[in-house]
Amino acid sequence: MTIHESASRGFQRGADAYERGRPSYPREALDWLRQRLDLRPGRTVLDVGAGTGKLTRELVATGATVLAVEPVPAMRGVLEQVVPEARPLEGTAEALPVDDGALDAITVAQAFHWFDVPSALIEFHRVLRPAGRFGLIWNRRRLEDPLHQGISAITEPYHHDTPSHLRGEWREPLRASGLFTSAGELEVPYEHAVDVDGVVDRVASISYIAALPERERGEVIARVRELAERTPKPLRLAYATETYVYERR
Repeated sequence: MTIHESASRGFQRGADAYERGRPSYPREALDWLRQRLDLRPGRTVLDVGAGTGKLTRELVATGATVLAVEPVPAMRGVLEQVVPEARPLEGTAEALPVDDGALDAITVAQAFHWFDVPSALIEFHRVLRPAGRFGLIWNRRRLEDPLHQGISAITEPYHHDTPSHLRGEWREPLRASGLFTSAGELEVPYEHAVDVDGVVDRVASISYIAALPERERGEVIARVRELAERTPKPLRLAYATETYVYERR
């Protein structure tokens, strides 16, 4: 399965900014996900589209055996450095390098909207044990926040057709598949304290910004830095963390 060009190019170029600028997840959401997926020693979980391991490192802390699939070499390289306890694998959600029924659980952080959802669900069903579960988590930008509004004014002209979970296009094929049933949802507020460089890195890690030609990307980053510098301090990026769990039929 070929990954989206924006993800392939942007995340290859923006891996270091992604590791520096992207937030983790609030403890309430992580604890809820751990409980719903029954993550503990003796269990095996696969983090799909693991990126630089923002969620992967939290999975390791549960004591479960953690595998991490990431198709972009630069992202996988960072993951290998920062989460050496996990087993990194090259692959995609639509072609998982995992045996049938090998997993107790699957997680996907900030990535499910990139997948060919019907194909990914077939793969998830294949590799999960009976009654196995998968969890989805996103830090959704709260666009009513003034700093996010300023960022969006700069970045949205470059968005074009890049997939986004905000559009909700992942939901219908999941409902229609008949392969999984909902096992709960949770939404909690979350604030990420950052400095000016943190705001810059957060924007530089956006796939379609990182994929821009160098001059154009530099102009965007300069505008973001100017925005962050004139924004009252301390700087905080407001999110709503959305978490969903589904069980294999």
